[in-house]
Amino acid sequence: MECPPRGRLRRPLAAALAASGVLGLLSTAPALTDTATAASEATANSATVFYYTKTRDWTAYNLHYAPDGGAWTAVPGVRMEPACTDWVKKTVDLGSASGLKATFNNGSGVWDNNAGKNYDLGTGTITVKDGVVAHSDPCAGTDPAPDPGGNTASVYYSTTAVGWTTTNLHYRPAGGSWTQVPGVGMEPACTGWVRKTVSLGTATSLTAAFNNGNGVWDNNNGKDYTVPAGLSTVKAGIVTKDATDPCAAEPPDTQAPSVPAAVTAQADGVSILLTWEPSTDNKAVTKYQVTRTGGTRGTQITDVGSTVLSDANLEPGTAYTYTVKAVDAAGNTSAASAAATATTGDRPPTPPAGKPLGTDPRKDPVYFVLTARFNDGDTSNNRGGNQHVKSGNAANNDPMFRGDFKGLIQKLDYIKGLGMSAVWITPVVLNRSDYDYHGYHGYDFYKVDARLESAGASYQDLINAAHAKGMKIYQDVVYNHSSRWGAKGLFTPTVYGVRDTQWSWYYDEKNEGFEYDGLTVEPKSGKSYYNGDLWSTAEPSGNTCVNWGKPTQYTSPEGYRIYNCQWPSPTSGMFPAQYYHNCWLGNWEGEDSRSCWLHDDLADFNTESAAVQNYLIGAYDKYIDMGVDGFRVDTAVHVPRTTWNRRFLPAIQQRVMQKFGAEAAKNFLVFGEVGAFVNDKWNRGSVNHSAQFFTWKERREYSADDAKAALEMYDFENQAGPAAQPTSTNAFLDGNAYHAPDHSRFSGMNIIDMRMHMNFGDATNAFNNGKDSDDATNDATYNVVYVDSHDYGPNKSGERYAGGTDAWAENMSLMWTFRGIPTLYYGSEIEFQKGKKIDCGPSCPLATTGRAYFGDHVAGSVTASDFSQVSSASGAVATTLQQPLVKHVQRLNAIRRAVPALQMGQYSTEGITGGMAYKRRYTDAASGTDSFALVTVTGAATYSGIPNGTYRDAVTGDTQVVTDGKLNVAAPGKGNLRVYVLDLGGKNAAPGKIGAAGPYLK
Repeated sequence: MECPPRGRLRRPLAAALAASGVLGLLSTAPALTDTATAASEATANSATVFYYTKTRDWTAYNLHYAPDGGAWTAVPGVRMEPACTDWVKKTVDLGSASGLKATFNNGSGVWDNNAGKNYDLGTGTITVKDGVVAHSDPCAGTDPAPDPGGNTASVYYSTTAVGWTTTNLHYRPAGGSWTQVPGVGMEPACTGWVRKTVSLGTATSLTAAFNNGNGVWDNNNGKDYTVPAGLSTVKAGIVTKDATDPCAAEPPDTQAPSVPAAVTAQADGVSILLTWEPSTDNKAVTKYQVTRTGGTRGTQITDVGSTVLSDANLEPGTAYTYTVKAVDAAGNTSAASAAATATTGDRPPTPPAGKPLGTDPRKDPVYFVLTARFNDGDTSNNRGGNQHVKSGNAANNDPMFRGDFKGLIQKLDYIKGLGMSAVWITPVVLNRSDYDYHGYHGYDFYKVDARLESAGASYQDLINAAHAKGMKIYQDVVYNHSSRWGAKGLFTPTVYGVRDTQWSWYYDEKNEGFEYDGLTVEPKSGKSYYNGDLWSTAEPSGNTCVNWGKPTQYTSPEGYRIYNCQWPSPTSGMFPAQYYHNCWLGNWEGEDSRSCWLHDDLADFNTESAAVQNYLIGAYDKYIDMGVDGFRVDTAVHVPRTTWNRRFLPAIQQRVMQKFGAEAAKNFLVFGEVGAFVNDKWNRGSVNHSAQFFTWKERREYSADDAKAALEMYDFENQAGPAAQPTSTNAFLDGNAYHAPDHSRFSGMNIIDMRMHMNFGDATNAFNNGKDSDDATNDATYNVVYVDSHDYGPNKSGERYAGGTDAWAENMSLMWTFRGIPTLYYGSEIEFQKGKKIDCGPSCPLATTGRAYFGDHVAGSVTASDFSQVSSASGAVATTLQQPLVKHVQRLNAIRRAVPALQMGQYSTEGITGGMAYKRRYTDAASGTDSFALVTVTGAATYSGIPNGTYRDAVTGDTQVVTDGKLNVAAPGKGNLRVYVLDLGGKNAAPGKIGAAGPYLK
């Protein structure tokens, strides 16, 4: 979170919204009561591909495919035959191949090319519906052995909470056999419902679970549903017998959405950005179909969920024409929009798109950098902004935008040499404010800030370079607010900018042919921070700002008269409620904290508006497509949980799964900043404002209207209070045993561990406070843990941590061995700027703050041969690498990397005495991993009730043989620790001593 340090404004509350949600029913695997009788999926080397036709309206359908490792069919492929209503199918022989790549077309040059990526299909029965691949037979019969004269069950299932595009009913009649996984496909019934009628023979009920065909199940929290014969509904985990047909009173939806309007296409090199106004519908618009013509690749159709499409890697110097159709949940499709055309230009080849590494994020310690302050690789993109002199930065030759992607790429080996395998970077989107180097004042969310990029060092180049070294990139993202100047492509306000003798210095002369990008200098003003596009001396058409241009009683610090509508404000009428909230935050623990402006530099998005949701989802899809490995979510607490759970988190998961598959989606780390800066478990008793609250799905259904749902959820959870909140054992061992975690109620958002952060003035306090909240967190093993950051030090201190080197070593020893993902703010490995004020805005030079430029300390050359291993270094960076905490963190990383229990294990303090002592275990049957470790930090510890066997300390190499379930460990000393690993033989043998003794680990 970022705003000027002069104090967040407290203004009268104008309007308030709150939070909303979805059911907590889903899990990644079914818990069937009779799994022994459930047949496995067919594994024959053939594939029967079903393709959904309702939203295509083609006269013919062709499957163009290539078996894995084989050749493609000749264009246009093989003709598909009718299967049942709205479906065609084709069965193909794959020989020895285990799958196929495919695309679909109408035989006349119109293709479904899955947004430029071929479909990757397996074997067996496969459905492809609106870009989603699943496994079921949508035309299947009702029962494997139906009895026409027997009982039947008509099952209606509510899809409102799950949001699946494909739903399967996996069942068995009472006393009978299970259907083959994933079961039989259910057909659409009406909005929010699917149905299936099945034959029960002589049985009077069936046992059932529901799934999406891709391994995500609603298995009723581990207990199968029991559904009686007759008509039943299943909604919110409740089965209603002899129910009224939920679709009987609702006529079929035959009304198409309105035609998309204001379609515009803008070329940027060999990319085109297409935007349009949202369509309306009597129910809801679910997607848009964009048809592109032009170029040698023929007509292409792309489905998008937002009102923006970034069409990249086009042919240079080519005219492309686009039309857009809107589609609703019933498949009704609007007429095509008016066409928009743009011609691409020339640009050097762009780097290939990346792909996330897709491994468990708990394996990767995180190094957090303010990109603009870390290392300067290209001085030509340095910019000081309009506060350069006033701030004192000019006197230090230290422009606010100084570090860049090129500089970060140059020092990836330094970070790898520390042993860190993930880099969290500040927001990359184009910013716009008087002091915007940090990235939290987003202006164009679809464009990377040019002040960070260089030739050969684009954002994509950074992602690719990190991945080549086995390192991840976590991008800081902002959903809560834009800059004070709005968000380009959504809404930007026009201010009253009279250019009289008082204000001509501030409001630049208009230059219609110039577009702000933060870097390019506008020739008339000589500024890169040009603002001539933001103001008008004449009242603009459609102005909503009250008293436009009239003088007020206020003056600026310089004594100049201030005019109405000269400065963005939520209560002035300048920001339409469709796009922005129109109130000032009054109570940081009140409902308005999620629906009002934090500060005049942070224009608060109306995140409950579909237009805003589409804008942000479309923007962040772009960065997902580039291959980032996760998102750190800024100001997450200021967006209602229902909006996260309904809109943003599912959109992230869907995009990652669509582009990179289920495993990548599972391991795409989303961690939110929930600013609960208190030491109690529940933030002043408010569950809605507590970090762990955001790790959960909703427990009931709310209004379909997101704004109403936000208020309903806030009131419901506020009244329920802390005692009624869900609990979890996902972080805890069961005795000495690891157990499979239950993520069925996980929202999709992990959290920064604010409670440990607040208490890291003393490591023991951090340990005790941290574990106290773990039972209220869905899975605390994913908590991101740090001592200080770009915002605060422990106890909400405004200074970088200055507890001393010994205390730093102790904090690190705890973070690297306790549950969670250890994270280090840049420079902390040398106590950089310790005790300095973290941020003072432009009122003091950056060089005097906790955000000072770090590049001088890593100057020179450095090469890492592996994580924690530096093969060569020269210059200042060689000196930095000799510092005691650097040596400490290098060895901590080496130990953590060698012991899976320290990375992903659950923990317990049962049977243990000691200040910071615990046992951890991680077991994974698939890989044959079983890792058990006993840890104590600083103090002595005794362990009882532990498994007998041989234990070896990863710090000293000491060996202890336990025969009576007890182990005593002497105090290792401040900042030191002991990690006794149980030797289980083979791949699970204890590693013994790891690395050489250092200043603390010895």
